[in-house]
Amino acid sequence: MPPQTHDPRDIPILTESQGSAQAPFDFNAAHAAILTETLKLADSLLRQASRDIEATLFERVFDRLRAALPELVDHALRSHGSADKAPEKSPENRE
Repeated sequence: MPPQTHDPRDIPILTESQGSAQAPFDFNAAHAAILTETLKLADSLLRQASRDIEATLFERVFDRLRAALPELVDHALRSHGSADKAPEKSPENRE
């Protein structure tokens, strides 16, 4: 008799009997296992999405800072420079 090959498209249906040696199906255990694995996956995906969003926001803020910084420094230097200058005397106050 030739060995049987397994077709991955043959998915067993839970209502089919697999023989008398099979243990009874524990619905509560299966429910708990599915729920636990689903929550683990959701947690992992949400944490990765949060890290991706955080990285994107960090890049955006840093790009905005990089773009605005030259003007901010220029403005600060000009303001500071004009504050250090002594006020010139008007022609009326010269003696």
